[in-house]
Amino acid sequence: MKRAPFLEARLEREMIPSSTPKTALVHHWLVTRRGGEQVLEALLELFPDADVFTLVADREQFPDLCHRNRVHTSFVQRLPAATRLYRFYLPLFPWATERLDLSGYDRVISSDAATLKGVRTSPKAEHFCYCYTPMRYVWDGYETYYGASGPLGRLALSAIRGRLRRWDWSAAQRVTHFVAISRNVQRRIHDCYGRESGVIYPPVDTEKFVEAHPSQGRDGFYLHVSQLVSYKRADLIVEAFNQCRQPLVIIGDGPERRKLERAAKPNIRFLGSQPRSVVIEAMQRCRAFVFAGEEDFGIVMAEAQACGTPVIAFGKGGALEIVTDGVTGILFGEQTAASLLDALARFRPDGFDPSTIRASALRFRRERFLQEFGGLTNRKAMALGNSELNCQHLAKTS
Repeated sequence: MKRAPFLEARLEREMIPSSTPKTALVHHWLVTRRGGEQVLEALLELFPDADVFTLVADREQFPDLCHRNRVHTSFVQRLPAATRLYRFYLPLFPWATERLDLSGYDRVISSDAATLKGVRTSPKAEHFCYCYTPMRYVWDGYETYYGASGPLGRLALSAIRGRLRRWDWSAAQRVTHFVAISRNVQRRIHDCYGRESGVIYPPVDTEKFVEAHPSQGRDGFYLHVSQLVSYKRADLIVEAFNQCRQPLVIIGDGPERRKLERAAKPNIRFLGSQPRSVVIEAMQRCRAFVFAGEEDFGIVMAEAQACGTPVIAFGKGGALEIVTDGVTGILFGEQTAASLLDALARFRPDGFDPSTIRASALRFRRERFLQEFGGLTNRKAMALGNSELNCQHLAKTS
């Protein structure tokens, strides 16, 4: 029997949740502007009224965010030099995470590469974890961090690894829905946590990372942009360019910088941290972008390609999802200076079309991320609202 129009309208209204879910965004830390912070900014575009929770925040680095949204920090914020030395407080992260109070929120979205997937939420809340990777310190990246640490660091890592892994696995079971930044991370989530996940690639600002005007041309230097930490493997790039003596520009800062500068020959220039405008211009003018780390995704490689720039990268991890070998760049098979040198010898700039490279990067544009992530959370919220309404209806009729 066909329902009357007024009854159809009433049923439709009842199927829609009565109010917008109160939302909290949870991000591991706010101390530098990197790929994860770009994702957080995109999430704030989707949920502009959300409160933000984090372990530690440098409010001078994020003045707009801290002015616009309520930013809650953990007790780590009050520890000495927290915004510089936060990584040394790693053993305290689980405790700090669980003490964040998210009991008043209907929807929690964690943007996490550390412990914040383990926040305690209301039993009825939906918790979406946008996972950059299971915590590197105790899972896939343990050997790299262990090898790069001093004697005290190695002792501390070996002492806490087992306990942190157990806590991290348990914390992952509290998440309602996992979303991975790449197929590479999707596999890690399954292997480490035994959880299934969807994949939504992180947003690339392809409106700002654009090809240079043809009249500008390309210069002869190669470019590397990253935080200078051990797992990014800038040491391999420095070793290779020390041998081939090609001009190389390195943009970025971090604990490895002094060691790298001491090892580098005069053909390698370190510019430190630079504004986005300088990074974009360097990407537009360089001969090729070089990356030797195994990335979870590698948003900086996608940014370089958005500028029409070929990428020479280690062929494992996220690079396999960004770079098409021989079409948008060159992949080298071993994480060694010799393998990178072989790729540099094979590289011919005239063999790559900038328009084809940029078109490939448009797969990761910001609008696509907003549409996919917003669609996911809205569908889940609608399903939850329908489920609650059905339960209420059954309770009334029983």
